[in-house]
Amino acid sequence: MPLSAAGVRHYRAAVDLFSRSWTALRAAVAGLAAEDFERPSGCAGWLVRDLVCHLVIDAQDVLITLATPADTAPTVDAVTYWRLVGPATGEDPLDALIPRLAAAYGDPGLLAFHLDDVGSAAGRAAVLADPAARVGTRGEVLTVGDYLSAYVLEWTLHHLDLIARLPSAAGPPAETLAAARGALERIAGAPFPAAFTDRDALLVGTGRRAPTGAERAALGGLAARLPLVLG
Repeated sequence: MPLSAAGVRHYRAAVDLFSRSWTALRAAVAGLAAEDFERPSGCAGWLVRDLVCHLVIDAQDVLITLATPADTAPTVDAVTYWRLVGPATGEDPLDALIPRLAAAYGDPGLLAFHLDDVGSAAGRAAVLADPAARVGTRGEVLTVGDYLSAYVLEWTLHHLDLIARLPSAAGPPAETLAAARGALERIAGAPFPAAFTDRDALLVGTGRRAPTGAERAALGGLAARLPLVLG
């Protein structure tokens, strides 16, 4: 069934935001000094090098998913793709593998090169893919456009994680911060207070930063449902 004009615009916007968020994140990694890889990231228990290694695996997942066509109806969309899970316990085998794998690179330049190599391929594959096509991942089916939209939230959160202890590093683009906030609000089923910046909504909403007393009061009933830990 052909897409409507609105559908075409929606999918083009999804691809554009994916590309903007992923390009900005990879540029931030490329700008890191060697010593920055040993600094803590915004992901609890992970150094920056561990986070970058995780991004390599994420890029591989994007490539695998875009090469896994599905011919059944979508079971999830960009919002329901995300599952709410409990806080990390350190017992997940992949989470435990990441620091060991990151350390095995030795030279952080090799890790950055691997991300640039695989990440560039993932970015090209996203642009070339038919956004209306259906793909399978994690036992679910969704359109390419929805899959790429879901990853705007992933890339933006991890960009904030990357620069958490690097105040001079460039942050995510404003438009991807806004899109990621919108996605998190749809997952939460409620908006964050207008006084929250997009960055603060994402950090507080996902438990990367505890809310201040004033922020907690402004959140009202939503505060009891936070943090939203996505998996």
